[in-house]
Parts: sequence; structure tokens; C-alpha cells
Amino acid sequence: MKTLLASLLTLLISTSAFGWGQTGHRVVGEIAWRHLNKKAQKNVQRVLGDESLAMCGNYMDFIRSNPAFDSLVPWHYCTLEDPEHYTGAPEEGDVIKGINHFLNELKTGNYAVDEAFALKCLVHLVADLHQPLHAGNGKDRGGNDVKVEFMWQKTNLHRVWDSDLIDYQQLSFTEYANWVNTATKDQVAKWQTATVLDWALESRALHTLVYDFPADGKLGYRYNYDCISTVNQRLLMAGVRLAGLLNVIYG
Repeated sequence: MKTLLASLLTLLISTSAFGWGQTGHRVVGEIAWRHLNKKAQKNVQRVLGDESLAMCGNYMDFIRSNPAFDSLVPWHYCTLEDPEHYTGAPEEGDVIKGINHFLNELKTGNYAVDEAFALKCLVHLVADLHQPLHAGNGKDRGGNDVKVEFMWQKTNLHRVWDSDLIDYQQLSFTEYANWVNTATKDQVAKWQTATVLDWALESRALHTLVYDFPADGKLGYRYNYDCISTVNQRLLMAGVRLAGLLNVIYG
């Protein structure tokens, strides 16, 4: 019975704060790959072997099924009760601390597991922090408690931003990357100078848009129209910034 209860608790925790859905994470990885220099591409592929940067993007969600990694669950998100200030990571850590942790491992070569694990986790967490609801307000579990309908299907606000808006476009991850990969050289340079904390503050600032929907919670064509360009920009920014980090480490 205790084992069953523990499993159920793990499932409850692990489904409460996923980052971008599978397509979104793959889009970020694909965009990052396209912005790597040749040396970085070669070295990243050496580490990943037969796996692509795009397909490894969901790794940290897949390993949630393994209780050995339960300590990493809080590393998928952070909380900013004040939209303009971050008071620091809690004792168990958060996504900001997680990104800096794996960056340090990759830069120093001092791995708790191995290089591939650190790289895959970094790919995932950089994407997660660009999903606006992964910089939570401390009130509704990153929108998981906000029950809504999206295109007449019951869901919650977090899931809308994780996957519903992206899946509604009905594109493969490569088609999606082709669609949104439009950054200019000036944008790339500007985005890559921002800090990890800047990324979190950007996500938190987007809550004004995220929570702007009718009182009945029915999100339809208008919500898609109002929000999809922001979804696309966050995916693009995540990919470009991930590439910037990897070009420094592996380029």
C-alpha cells in the first residue's frame, strides 16, 4: 500500500509542472542546433551519440517516471510572487538554480552523473524557463489550478501554454522550427546577452497576457490569435539562447 501511495504521489507531482510539451521542446532543440557553429555541432553530437539535440529535449520529463530523480522535480520551475523581483531559490532548488548547476557541470567537467545527462537536462531547463507559467506567481501552481477550456476541450491554463496552443497549429517540430526561426543577427546578439534571471523575469512579465481571458474560462480563436506570436517568440528565444550557451561550452 505504501508503495502504491508513493507511486501515486510521484505521478501527481510529475504531472503538475511539465514544461513545453514534446513538440515545443523539440522545436527549441532544433532551433538551437541551427544556431550552433560547426565545432559546437560536432562536439554536441559527440556527447549525444545517435540522439539529436531536438529529440533529447524531453529527457527530463521522461525520467520523472524514475523515483531516483524525484529531487529534480522542483528544478523545472521557479516562483516570482513579485513580477519584478526574484527572492532566490528555495532549499530544494528551482529552474534558475538547475540551469546554473548544469552549466557549471558542463564548464568544469565535474559531473554528478555524466556529460550527456548534464547536457540533456540543460537543454530541457532552458526551454522550461521560457514557458511563461514556469515562472509562477505562487498562487495557482503555475496555472495548473486554473481550469479552462481550449477550443471546447477541458484543460488547464498551464497545459494550454505547454502544448495546447502549439499542438493546435498542427505542425511537426521541424515545420514549426522553420516557421518561427526568423531571428535577425541583432536579435540573436541581444537575446544571448541576457542572463538566466532575465529569462525568468521576462516569463513572469508575460502573465498579464497569459491570464487575460474571459471569466467563463473559454479560450478560443481569439486567445490563440492573441497569444500564438508570444508562444513562438519564447520558443525562438529559448533555442537561440541555448545555442549561445552551447557555442561557448562546445564551440
